Amino acid sequence: MNKVKIAKCDLDASEIALGCMRIVDMTNQEIATLVHTALDEGINFFDHADIYGGGQSETKFAEALKMNASLREKIILQSKCGIRQGSFDFSKGHILKAVDGILKRLQTDHIDILLLHRPDALVEPEEVAEAFTILEDSGKVRYFGVSNQNPMQIELLSKFVKQPLVINQLQLSITNTGMIDAGINVNMKIDSSFDRDGSILDYCRLKEITIQPWSPFQYGFFEGAFLNNEKFPELNLKINEIASLRGVTNTAIAIAWLLRHPARMQPIVGTTNPGRVKDVCKASDVKLTREEWYAIYLAAGNKLP
Repeated sequence: MNKVKIAKCDLDASEIALGCMRIVDMTNQEIATLVHTALDEGINFFDHADIYGGGQSETKFAEALKMNASLREKIILQSKCGIRQGSFDFSKGHILKAVDGILKRLQTDHIDILLLHRPDALVEPEEVAEAFTILEDSGKVRYFGVSNQNPMQIELLSKFVKQPLVINQLQLSITNTGMIDAGINVNMKIDSSFDRDGSILDYCRLKEITIQPWSPFQYGFFEGAFLNNEKFPELNLKINEIASLRGVTNTAIAIAWLLRHPARMQPIVGTTNPGRVKDVCKASDVKLTREEWYAIYLAAGNKLP
C-alpha cells in the first residue's frame, strides 16, 4: 500500500482509507475481521463520524478490536462532528462535547484528525477557533479539517483558526465529477461548465489540502453503485476491459481512477466485505495511463470540448 502525504502533519497515512459508517449492523467478529484484513493489506487510516449509527459505529469499532495502546499506535483515527438532528452545529460547546463523546466511544485519549461535518450556516469561526485550540492544547485532537466545504468557507475559518486545515472530504466518483468537469469545460455555454464548488479541486491543490473522496462507487447522492449497474453499460464495459488487462477487479480500477489524479487524493472506501477490501487495495499498485483515465471519464457520459 502506497502512502499519501498529508501536508502540514506527520501522519504516515495509507493512500486508501476505510470508512466505518456501515459497520453498526455487523457483529464484533465481522468488524474485527474487516479491520484486520484492512491492516494486513496496508490500510492504517479509519474514518468515523459521531452520527454514524448514532455513535454506535465508533463504539462497536473499539469493542470489536479490543482497543489497546499497542493497536492504537498502529492506526490513524479520523472522526467528524457538527451534524445534529435537524441542524448543523459548529458552536464551541458542541464541538468540545462531541469530541469527548468520540474519545469515549473509540476508547482512546486522542483522535488524529477531526473534521467539521458539512458546513454550518450559522458558524461563528471565532468559536471554532477557540474549540480547536482547546482540543489541540489538551492533546485530544492532533490535526483538523473540514468536509464538503468550498474555498470561501475554508478561507473564513482559516482567518480565525490557527491550525492548518489539512483535509477536505468531498463527494467524488467516476460518475460524480462536477469539480473535474468545470475545470475541463471552462468558458463553455453548457451545463458541465458550471462551477458549483468555487474551483474547490484547484483550491485544495494550491492550499495543500488533501481531498478525501467519499462514496467512490456511488452515482447520484446515495442512489447506488455504478459498478455492474445496467444503467452504465458503456462505463462498465470500459472499466472491465481495463481491469482485465491489468489483472485486477473493477473495484480496483474505480479507485485507481481517483488515485491517478495528481491532486494525490485519499479515497474513503466504505465496504464491509473483507474480500472487496483486498480487491480495492490492489488499486495502490495500478497507475492508469492518461489514455485509460480519459477513456473511463468519457465512458461515464462526459464529453470533451
